[in-house]
Amino acid sequence: MADVIKCATRDAYGKALVELGDRGENIIVLDADLAAATKTGMFKKAHPDRFIDVGIAEGNLMGVAAGLAATGHTVFASSFAMFAAGRAFEQIRNSIGYPHLNVKIGATHAGISVGEDGASHQCCEDIALMRTIPGMVILNPADDVEARLCVFAALEHEGPVYMRFGRLAVPRVFDEDYKFEIGKGNVLVEGTDVTIIASGLMVNEALIAAENLKADGISARVVNMATIKPIDRDIIIDSAKKTGVIVTAEEHNIIGGLGSAVTEVVCESVPVPVIRVGVNDVFGKSGPAVELLHIYGLDAENIAANAKEAVKLK
Repeated sequence: MADVIKCATRDAYGKALVELGDRGENIIVLDADLAAATKTGMFKKAHPDRFIDVGIAEGNLMGVAAGLAATGHTVFASSFAMFAAGRAFEQIRNSIGYPHLNVKIGATHAGISVGEDGASHQCCEDIALMRTIPGMVILNPADDVEARLCVFAALEHEGPVYMRFGRLAVPRVFDEDYKFEIGKGNVLVEGTDVTIIASGLMVNEALIAAENLKADGISARVVNMATIKPIDRDIIIDSAKKTGVIVTAEEHNIIGGLGSAVTEVVCESVPVPVIRVGVNDVFGKSGPAVELLHIYGLDAENIAANAKEAVKLK
């Protein structure tokens, strides 16, 4: 049996930035005194003339990014998700979102899997915040392969992009020949009884859950939804029609994230039961990342349990 490859999506982010710099793309990378953690330090080492550390000043980080973007550069601005989305929300909204500038926000250390850093740093509200900004694209990759492609896609996209990366090393889901497109979900496993729509590190858990559900005679369709905004309405509607019930799975508050985006589409277009698996509107706490994921039900076991309940609602 082949060894499972594990890599944190933040590592893939740093490597992808170096690739872009090496091929001569017109990018500038900014950080807020967290380059070692966000992995933008890789770019700093390779291309120091195009890297700026603004210090512990996230609002200023976004303001500087906006100014540089207004002069024709594509800017990648990075910090922890809690600070990038939370502390700098006003600057992102007014200085980046409103003028629709080419600033790509690399938000690392998102979700409960930040682990020992505790509730103050475990941002489970960032997707909800970014979804309210008109024109903002939100990407939440499942593994390192998809993370790298998200960075490349963000560069090509005209306008602001929020990319969500994790601290925890997670299993690789996709092969190197995987193709990524903003706004498109993809079916990883076909099924007829229930659809599981997942994003981020929950995609691997959804795949495990689907495999385990077979023992109970339940056929689960698994959809990877790396783009939270714009959401792929067609794949959601198709899934609802084919299976009649949906479970969403995300490492984010169940309010305002993937689950909310999916239920909005379902309610408007094809009403079926939807159960949301995620952080149940509570704060996190300090502890080992993997243990915390189990404590908060962000695992295959809880996804499978909710899938069984969902089937009963049909």
